[in-house]
Amino acid sequence: MEERTGEAFELGEELTVIGSKLRPGDRAPDFALDYIDPADSSAHVVRLAASVGMVRLLNVINSLDTPVCHVETRQWDRLRAELPPDVRVYSVSMDLPYAQARWHSAEGVTHQSLSAHKSERFGQDYGVLIKEWRLLQRAVFVIGRDDRIAYAEYVPDQMKEPDYAAAMEAARKAAS
Repeated sequence: MEERTGEAFELGEELTVIGSKLRPGDRAPDFALDYIDPADSSAHVVRLAASVGMVRLLNVINSLDTPVCHVETRQWDRLRAELPPDVRVYSVSMDLPYAQARWHSAEGVTHQSLSAHKSERFGQDYGVLIKEWRLLQRAVFVIGRDDRIAYAEYVPDQMKEPDYAAAMEAARKAAS
């Protein structure tokens, strides 16, 4: 498994990221991630294959309990209204699904947060697993209807938000 250094950091701490970077045109790796519906506490497994034919925007974050991830996830929930109806927004973190559901209920955020807590596979497959933290590197992926990566942004500084405008443009283009 590839280990990348010098591509992610926080407050001067250099981080090691596990997995190869995905690029536009690459096939998006399938995933099976946990989701707890905050409305009724029912548990579900969400797979990429379950949303075939849709455009997916994956907001990958360290943890909902950090200030930047908190702001970023709320921002994607607001921006979702500006996207075509066949674009699904998901936030993905290593947080426990129950913690994600509590956070969503408390914050009034309605798009799904998917939990990669059971396995490091998502992090490795998408090239976002931070070795030192066992958390995910901040990133945004747009996956087209053809299950290919239409846009990928790996955010080096974990204290910075992604380029929302570029990701929104890519999602709109993939949906047209």
